[in-house]
Amino acid sequence: MFDYLKGYVTDKRKSAKGTYLTVDVAGVGYLLEVVERDFINTYVNENAVQKLYVLLTHREDAMSLYGFSNKETRDIFQILLSVSGVGAKMAIALLNEFDACDLISLVIDGDFKELTRAKGVGPKLAQKIILELKDKLMKTELPKTSCKIPQSQAFEDTQAILLSLGYEEKEIEDTLAKILPTIEDSSNSEEVIRKALTCLSM
Repeated sequence: MFDYLKGYVTDKRKSAKGTYLTVDVAGVGYLLEVVERDFINTYVNENAVQKLYVLLTHREDAMSLYGFSNKETRDIFQILLSVSGVGAKMAIALLNEFDACDLISLVIDGDFKELTRAKGVGPKLAQKIILELKDKLMKTELPKTSCKIPQSQAFEDTQAILLSLGYEEKEIEDTLAKILPTIEDSSNSEEVIRKALTCLSM
C-alpha cells in the first residue's frame, strides 16, 4: 500500500514498547516504529524533508506502520515476517542486533548461534529462520557483499568524490570496506574521505 514517506520528522519517542518517529507528510502525522539504529541517526528537523521506506502490517486488533532509512532493511524486515513464529517485534529485535546485511550473511552461512544474540531468539527459532530463509535470501537481489558499507551521507559523498577522481566502483567498494573498522564516526565525511584517499595511495 505504501512504499515510502517523504516529510518532516517532528517527534521522537522511546518506550518499553519500542522506538518511534512521527513524520509530518502534508500536514498528516504518521507514527512509525523504527529500529534503534534509525532512531539514533534520525534527528527532529521540521525544516528538512526526510525519506523513510515503510511497511504497513495489519492484525485483527491493530494496524502498524514501520519505517526504515533504506529499502534493503525494509525488505529484509518483510522477509523475516514470512517466517512462522516471527512477528514484527521479533523482526525488529533481530534488526536492532544486526544490520540487514549482517543478518543476510548469518542466515546464508547458517550461523544460528550468532542469531541467538537477538533478544527473544532461542536456538530453535534461529535454526527455523535459517531453514526457511536461506534459499529465499540466496535468490533475492538484496546486497550480500559490499552491503556492509553504511548507507550514510558521508560514505555516499566519498563514493561520488572517488568516482569523480577516476577510481573504479569495485576499487572504491573494496577500499570503503577495508577502512570501515577504522572509522570512528560514519557520519563524518571528512574522516571517511581522508582515510579512503590514504588507503588508496598506499
